[in-house]
Amino acid sequence: MRLELPTLQNWSCHNCGGCCRQHEIEITAEERTRILAQPWTRDEGVDPARLVEEIPGSAGRRWRLCHQPDGACVFLDDRGLCRMHARFGELSKPLPCRLYPYTFHPGPNAPRVGLRFSCPSVVSNRGTALAEQRGTLTQLALEVVPRGVPNVGAPELSPGRPLDWAQLDLIVSLLGRLLGETDRPVVLRLLWCLGWLGLLEQSPTTGIKDFARSLGELARGVRAELPQLRREAPLPPSAMARRLFRMTVAQYSRKDTFQAEHRSWRYRWRLFRSIWRFTSGRGLTPVLQEGFAPVPFADLETSYGPLTPEMDERLTRYLQVKVESLHFCGRAYYGAPVIEGFASLAVAVATIWYLSRWLARGAGRSQWELEDLERAIAVVDHHHGFSPALGLASFRSRQRWLWSQREVTRLVLWYGR
Repeated sequence: MRLELPTLQNWSCHNCGGCCRQHEIEITAEERTRILAQPWTRDEGVDPARLVEEIPGSAGRRWRLCHQPDGACVFLDDRGLCRMHARFGELSKPLPCRLYPYTFHPGPNAPRVGLRFSCPSVVSNRGTALAEQRGTLTQLALEVVPRGVPNVGAPELSPGRPLDWAQLDLIVSLLGRLLGETDRPVVLRLLWCLGWLGLLEQSPTTGIKDFARSLGELARGVRAELPQLRREAPLPPSAMARRLFRMTVAQYSRKDTFQAEHRSWRYRWRLFRSIWRFTSGRGLTPVLQEGFAPVPFADLETSYGPLTPEMDERLTRYLQVKVESLHFCGRAYYGAPVIEGFASLAVAVATIWYLSRWLARGAGRSQWELEDLERAIAVVDHHHGFSPALGLASFRSRQRWLWSQREVTRLVLWYGR
């Protein structure tokens, strides 16, 4: 099987155990049988009576690994290592455990490989280059990618405007070129992409190649505006845009780990009240997960300093991997058209900046730092493209409104300063 790999990304597991604490691991009936046959004892730190359980309320019989009271997988030890892996080898683990943080998305001629930036090692680019892992990735792809299915059609450009794969490849290539202009700030490069897609939205789909030829002219025009962008303070997003954006932040900042309390009405009521406070934007931010302290909403609207070169690199690589792997549109992102999906990715970046400010302010700092940004990227990408809540019609309609009102650009400028 041929695979398309991201060009800038490394990864190896560094045994932080984070993925084993924040995911429900659903398993097949075959995996259930194999795991129940493993000879565990309480002396090994595993209760043999609590290895696998049926998912409550599931249609049909579906199974998952059991969890410890704090939400960690039942097989996770005190060192952050998998007991099953240590005793029986990597292939004994369920497929989701072996797959994370890799993702496979439909492409024109071969699956596109991506990574989940919810893993800290992905964010910091630690480990072996993906190009050197092609054999492992190919074996995983054979287990993940359905065989014998017809070719998947390319995502639409916008509703009712179909694309073929050649056109989509050209769009992705041009977005990659704009994002790759690393001598310019990532904020500006993101604005270039949004501006180009805005122009493309207003042109016939048949004119994509013409836009490709004029891309250099467009880039030169936007570059000419850079001094003005640096001199003038950006206009704040409208009150409605900031309200919808805070609702988006609330959904990204939730911590939906597997814990029994999350099924209680008390927890759901607390969550509803928190989202309401995000909507109003008054008082202190409600805390939805560990590491975020209550801070005044007003304090998150001020500038927290320029991005350092290291912060710029992290965001550049995040955007490029998402674009190269097509993890922003089509079946890889809730079936969204290209323009809607990229606009949502830009809003996710604005959310990363918002959460970075929140982390810095909660630590008593008025300047954000690399560790704030890295944590914010991991929090956002835990949900982006994976949380069912972000695929709901209500969430997507908010993102479309922000794009149609040109508020996405304002959000990027306002929170990226």
